[in-house]
Amino acid sequence: MLAICFREIQSVVVDEIPDATVESPFDAVVRVELAGLCGSDLHPYFGRETGLDQGTVMGHEFVGTVIDKGDQVKSVEIGDRVCAPFTTSCGQCFYCRQGLSARCSEGQLFGWRQSGQGLHGGQSEKVRVPLADGTLVKIPSWISAEQALLLGDNLSTAYYGASLSIDPKSPPDCVVVIGCGNVGLLSIGFARQQSTGPVVAIDLSPERAAQAERCGAISFTDPHQAREFVMSRTAGRGADAVLEFVGLPQAQKLAYDIIRPGGKMSVIGCHCEPHFTFSPADAYNKNLSFGTGRCPARSLMEPIAEQLRQAPLDLSWCFTHRFKIEDGVQAYDVFANRKDGCIKAAIDFANA
Repeated sequence: MLAICFREIQSVVVDEIPDATVESPFDAVVRVELAGLCGSDLHPYFGRETGLDQGTVMGHEFVGTVIDKGDQVKSVEIGDRVCAPFTTSCGQCFYCRQGLSARCSEGQLFGWRQSGQGLHGGQSEKVRVPLADGTLVKIPSWISAEQALLLGDNLSTAYYGASLSIDPKSPPDCVVVIGCGNVGLLSIGFARQQSTGPVVAIDLSPERAAQAERCGAISFTDPHQAREFVMSRTAGRGADAVLEFVGLPQAQKLAYDIIRPGGKMSVIGCHCEPHFTFSPADAYNKNLSFGTGRCPARSLMEPIAEQLRQAPLDLSWCFTHRFKIEDGVQAYDVFANRKDGCIKAAIDFANA
């Protein structure tokens, strides 16, 4: 089967590798229909996270059809269209029962192999899914393939980020979203639903800032101008809630500088640095509340899907670029370097 595989920093290759197969009675094999490229894929791509084995199949966002399964898999049948979160989960352990599926005792991240251990990812014609009963979600009839792909990561992470910093019982008057990749843009919708005032979006890319405007935010490409606006809007206090989706030190510093004392911050960008740019003493001095951690996507996918049934959303703007698997190297170049206004790229196997 064809797959996009990690070769070295800033280099992937489209390679022919052995087909994914059932290796455990609890496995399923999915023929991939659509696979996403995510900002988290860029951490090993740019070398911000190290240790990924050469030859690892990239990616953790995919939808497709079950084509094989182990004899202990009960929740899906061959022929079912399914989507998956970016980590596997058993559905039965303490953490899964607590709604923290991202910390499943047996969970693994798709697209991460180190020293020969771990899982290949979903940017391939087929993918093996361990713990299939606790991991896979049947795609409801009211969900498109694109929406299902977003459920497994971007949409769930956007929802999670908003939930950590926005208390619906005490709606914020000013919310700031830092980082307008797909997750940040999706979070604008959740933030607008729960805020009594403006949602301010900040991204250095003019194209992404423009899309944030179309999503209903007041957007800025200049962080200093954004901070001045927020301070003038809040009588010098700062934002009530800040959602930081970048994961880089300068974004952390901006988040701290722009939030008011007593504000709530969600730090959801995948961080690779050993320390935050603000210290525990800094957080103390602002009476800052902040939430962080890996999104428990599997725990959120079905509730968010039900929300989409009750209030359908047009999410077609999310996917600005589609590629065939043969063009996987180009896909990474365009997505990683934000060429041609790229926000979200996908590998489309159905129309290959």
